[in-house]
Amino acid sequence: MTKPEPVQMPGFCRDCLTDVVAETRCPTCHSPRVLRHRRLNELSIAHLDCDAFYAAVEKRDNPDLKDKPVIIGGGRRGVVSTACYIARIHGVGSAMPMFKALKLCPNAVVIRPNMEKYSEVGRQVRQMMRDLSPLVEPISIDEAFLDLSGTERLHGQNPARSLARLTARIERDLGVSASIGLSDNKFLAKLASDLDKPRGFSVLSSDEAAEFLGPKSVRFIWGVGKAFQRKLARDGLRTIGQLQNLEKADLMARYGSIGARLYHLARGEDSRDVSPHGSAKSISAETTFNTGICDAAELERKLWRLSERVSRRAKASGLAGETVVLKLKSADFKIRTRNHKLDGPTQLADRIFRTARPLLQREADGTPYRLIGVGISQLRSDHVADQPSLLDPEAGRRADAEHAMDKLREKFGKDAIEKGLGFERRRPNGN
Repeated sequence: MTKPEPVQMPGFCRDCLTDVVAETRCPTCHSPRVLRHRRLNELSIAHLDCDAFYAAVEKRDNPDLKDKPVIIGGGRRGVVSTACYIARIHGVGSAMPMFKALKLCPNAVVIRPNMEKYSEVGRQVRQMMRDLSPLVEPISIDEAFLDLSGTERLHGQNPARSLARLTARIERDLGVSASIGLSDNKFLAKLASDLDKPRGFSVLSSDEAAEFLGPKSVRFIWGVGKAFQRKLARDGLRTIGQLQNLEKADLMARYGSIGARLYHLARGEDSRDVSPHGSAKSISAETTFNTGICDAAELERKLWRLSERVSRRAKASGLAGETVVLKLKSADFKIRTRNHKLDGPTQLADRIFRTARPLLQREADGTPYRLIGVGISQLRSDHVADQPSLLDPEAGRRADAEHAMDKLREKFGKDAIEKGLGFERRRPNGN
């Protein structure tokens, strides 16, 4: 009896896009980066995530850092924002206290975050994504979902090849690398993008999801944090496979509407669309101090600077927020979060600061703080922002003044003009 010939999966070289039938290396350029999957030509929902983004931008701008461990974060008493992959080999991870990171990797080069620079590169990456499809849903400064359904005729190639070409373009033109997850829904695409970092491209289809997810921890499910993971563990549910063995009604009886979500995601089912307008939840900025600050006036000066940063990002994004949020972290790492709901959305630095300042004054009780942050949430389009207020007749005048200063900064640079607490008196030595 003749054995049936094995079904060959479609594949191509990620470097030169040559079709690859059965070879382990590309027959044209000899690259080992061959991508194969039986549904490779069908899937169109992707998640793109830049690799160690902040550190990658710094290494791009300073080639001397190429082979060195780099940590982006605050001073010795700050926290890690991003660690390059060399530093990660030593165990350094995001949100880790800096003193612990430096104990694990004492030779690391520590660089304070430059959010203005990272935001600019992030906008360039996002524009490249939008060149492929209008359906781009940003998740953060350096990652987004894409829906490439129906783009094959436009680009003359299937979504998988378009995405490979996109990551090559990002790396060539911007000097940072990115990883791709490709699937038929957002949940699986996000999981896939983490499977082969850096410079990865992983495919995970819904019909293989249940088997893939079964042995994984419940923490792989989007939205299951540490607290809920402990709750599930108390109920004897530690793996996704254990969730798969339960009926939807059982999970809903235990956990309400979250139970229905657990039921579907445990099976790799996700019906959410890629939404270009429904992603951003807040805009914020924060800064960490090397030593704790308890002086209220000094904290207010920091708050003003942060309010300006949030305002610039909101204006650049065409967004405004209905709630102002203040964040403080004390020297013993305890976090205080306070918020105030406005009577209408704002994107103005003046209004963000004036709202957050009373919140700060109530917390400035002598406690030394090592971090302060401010942000806006409940985002809306800026066409309804900062309407005239009968309660504050001077608000309109201040808004006009701020917009006038914005125009001056656009023309002469963001440091061309200072206002209020943003102006720091120079020392006698001129520094």
